[in-house]
Amino acid sequence: MSDGGGDVLHRSVSWSGGRVVSNRFDTVRLKMGAMTSTVAAKFAFFPPNPPSYRVVVDESIGGGKMKLTDVSERENVDVLKLKTKRGSEIVTAYVKNPMASMTVLYSHGNAADLGQMYDLFCELSVHLRVNLMGYDYTGYGQSSGKPSEQNTYADIEAAYRCLIETYGVKEEDVILYGQSVGSGPTLELASRLSRLRAVVLHSPILSGLRVMYPVKRTYWFDIYKNIDKIPLVKCPVLVIHGTADDVVDYSHGKQLWELCVEKYEPLWIKGGNHCDLELYPEYIRHLKKFISAVEKSGHLKIMSGTLTDNDTKPWVSTDCREKSRSSTDVPEHSRPSTSTEKSRSSVDRWEKSKKSLENVEKSNNATDQPEKARNSIDRSG
Repeated sequence: MSDGGGDVLHRSVSWSGGRVVSNRFDTVRLKMGAMTSTVAAKFAFFPPNPPSYRVVVDESIGGGKMKLTDVSERENVDVLKLKTKRGSEIVTAYVKNPMASMTVLYSHGNAADLGQMYDLFCELSVHLRVNLMGYDYTGYGQSSGKPSEQNTYADIEAAYRCLIETYGVKEEDVILYGQSVGSGPTLELASRLSRLRAVVLHSPILSGLRVMYPVKRTYWFDIYKNIDKIPLVKCPVLVIHGTADDVVDYSHGKQLWELCVEKYEPLWIKGGNHCDLELYPEYIRHLKKFISAVEKSGHLKIMSGTLTDNDTKPWVSTDCREKSRSSTDVPEHSRPSTSTEKSRSSVDRWEKSKKSLENVEKSNNATDQPEKARNSIDRSG
């Protein structure tokens, strides 16, 4: 059996304990794959240690309502623990906005947890007029288990199911937002949802291996194969990347945008690095334009390869040369929790699509490079 690269793989091969075991022969390529996957397992995930928060029961409210410690208390935030299909228990925070018609499901970067992302989530909810759910991957924050590629897929599925089944959110009102390594679970889910409203990719990766090496093809031991999944996403996609990103080169974002089926005007932030894009004023302005465009009409179409709202001119990204500024303070909003029983047709469609999708990912490790310390979000442990 040949892997297409000239090396012949003899007899049966199994994966065990991070080592490739062959009945008779270990080829050079298999050894390289094992070594790469082993390196990936060591460097892919960097949850803050210790976690930046704890989960406690709010005694002042009663009813077993949970809250995060070490963050500002807000009445419009629900803290939940969800069980994933792989057995982990993950922590989520759902920020409600009474003016919202859409909901963002945010998958954060590599070296962050909910406590560090909490203020940004609340700000985005207010400025974009959206509900927003953030979650910690397995092994991050107070979520149980050990982080892995496959676990992140189960994590985002559990969060999405919660939106549909607990809060009554419709698939067509969901926007998936993936930052850095979070682009992996985001595109995994987006490639299987046919009526998703939109996707935002923030400093995304083409694949785990491509962050480490400039390979021209996808190998079996690669992980987060976003380059192969982006053509399966049928909704509008916004890509944001800094031109000075020294962790994930912005060529990753450019190539993903070129492969999008429904392109929205991308935002290349001149001088922006991997962990500071939120500090640039054009970041929130461009996001607002995008949210407005996908919110106004359910019949968005493509003109000249760029998403437009009906017959208007394509959106143009703002000047990226403006000086950065800190995020503004956000007033608190609250509204009663909604708990509407909805049809599970969206989840059922997702399951059917999932079963029919070929090339199911089998690797349980990841190769995303460790992200550098973040000014306000991705703080390494």
